Amino acid sequence: MAEDRDPNLSRRRFIQTAGAAGIAVTLAGCSSAVRAKETTPAKRGSVRFGIQTPPQQVTYQDIVDTWKEADDLGFDSLFAFDHFMPIFSDITGPCLEGWTLLAALAAQTRQAHLGLLVTGNTYRYPAVLAKMVATVDQVSNGRLIVGIGAGWFEPEHVAYGIPFYTPGGRARRLGESVQVLKLLLTQPRSNFSGKYYQLKDALCEPKSIQTPHPPILIGGVGPKLLQPIAARYADIWHFFTRSGDPEEARNLCTGFDAVCRKVGRDPAAVEKATSLRPDQFKGSLNDVRPHVQKLRDLGVRHFILQLSAPYDREAVRRFAKQVMPALREA
Repeated sequence: MAEDRDPNLSRRRFIQTAGAAGIAVTLAGCSSAVRAKETTPAKRGSVRFGIQTPPQQVTYQDIVDTWKEADDLGFDSLFAFDHFMPIFSDITGPCLEGWTLLAALAAQTRQAHLGLLVTGNTYRYPAVLAKMVATVDQVSNGRLIVGIGAGWFEPEHVAYGIPFYTPGGRARRLGESVQVLKLLLTQPRSNFSGKYYQLKDALCEPKSIQTPHPPILIGGVGPKLLQPIAARYADIWHFFTRSGDPEEARNLCTGFDAVCRKVGRDPAAVEKATSLRPDQFKGSLNDVRPHVQKLRDLGVRHFILQLSAPYDREAVRRFAKQVMPALREA
């Protein structure tokens, strides 16, 4: 899954900026970085708010500035996306790679959780991804959310020569990948013999700071393929409605709860998250509250403002100062 998006920053300056920030965080947090943090899902009844800034048609500095401000404003989560070329816009424009960007942003922020909404499973072998996950959780001092999905953007696969399997093939690979990630992040040595992925006495050191592993967010709404995977393995399930219709959301959430029970999982153990389009969060408290409240009544506890280039930081400020506090208290 994915959600969204320029001025002149040289590669050398990018590397210098990310490197300097990483060194500063390492020195400042060297004693705390080795202390494990238990992964703690949101308390039942509590609500979280985040933003997503697709790293396309923008510069690295645009993203840094937006994330730092959102972090200071008290947002709970910050997300980018995982694509190699722009989507839903000019494909010849700039698009920063998600995981390397995430490592740099982890060193530039202080308190919000962060991740990609979501990692395309087809883009990386899961054992390699596990090393990336552990590293970014170390850089962030235990603030990573591992967002992952089956992968969907076929033109990107064709352009880069990445195999694009059937929906079933992608879903089955996703299920195995999440198992591989959990093994590598929790076991001293990992062995796995799946249809698509294998491990033999595989090491993954250092582990993530969060224990047993960073929270895993699985994105997708397919009731036959993706929801059962999320029900089994996810700490957070991210869904979206194309129409924004609360009744569509109700059907999705009710269906997901039933899938959780079918696989033997308490639906309350999986945090429900969804994205809010600009027309759903740009307005007064009275404009925003009814839609959010309907979703809260369905058990949704994590709301992510979906931004696009150029990022409307004034709308983010207004939401944080005028809307978010009241919605947290509701």
